[in-house]
Amino acid sequence: MSILVNRDTRVIVAGMTGREGTFHTQQMIDYGTKVVGGLTPGKGGTTHIGVPVFNSAHDAVRETGANAAIVFVPAPFAADSVLELEDAGVPFITLITEGVPTQDMVKVVNKIKARGKTQLLGGNCAGIITPGECKMGIMPGHIFTPGNVGMVSRSGTLTYEIVWELTRAGLGQTTCVGIGGDPVPGTRFVEVLRDFENDPATECVVMVGEIGGSDEEEGAEFIKSMTKPVVSFISGRTAPPGKRMGHAGAIISGTMGTPESKVNALLGAGAALADRTSDVAQLVKIALESRKALVR
Repeated sequence: MSILVNRDTRVIVAGMTGREGTFHTQQMIDYGTKVVGGLTPGKGGTTHIGVPVFNSAHDAVRETGANAAIVFVPAPFAADSVLELEDAGVPFITLITEGVPTQDMVKVVNKIKARGKTQLLGGNCAGIITPGECKMGIMPGHIFTPGNVGMVSRSGTLTYEIVWELTRAGLGQTTCVGIGGDPVPGTRFVEVLRDFENDPATECVVMVGEIGGSDEEEGAEFIKSMTKPVVSFISGRTAPPGKRMGHAGAIISGTMGTPESKVNALLGAGAALADRTSDVAQLVKIALESRKALVR
């Protein structure tokens, strides 16, 4: 099994005819993702890289039966694109675009959560992949392999690095989810952890966080109630105080968001904590062996 996307997911791509949209749509198609339509106003009725293009989200959903969408629309227009897709009834939307104004994301996230019809992943995220079934995002598909480890991360680059370590160690993945590093994400750690806890195929979860924000601490509270082991890595633990970090969400407020608060929260919740990305795979192996022993 998996969470959020699988081989039956039917995807429409907003901004498909642009440079980034074209490149990554082709990568998704080559991976085996069912890309059933593109969305570019004014180009409806045409085809692009063999995929039909529609003028509106409503047209695309009606004609294709899409149940997911990915957005490559430029930042000034990305929020409107997400809301159009939500209004068209798309239940799962991944927003790849970075640099979406914070006030736009506040509006979008609040509206979507108030209506309760759609789950938004991102923005500024690497996307989501269920290995061997569906890739919605910009991640290099060849490094992922099917297995029993779920992964959720704020960092795209660290996702790739740790997944490659897992794959090389013979540890495949159920689904890998990039929630993004912006201050107002559509999906947070707690929501993905809950999905993995409820997924029968996921036997261990890797959670990759970073300094700034309080998502990791909130995730740690949920981990206390989980029956599945969690291995975590927090990036930026050696950053000098006052040093500006890359992600917009890497903001420390008082005692919340510091490396120490995140580490203490995760250790207090019973998660295993890796000091280096190269340690994660071994900690996952230990966690899985301990889980097997408990089942016996």
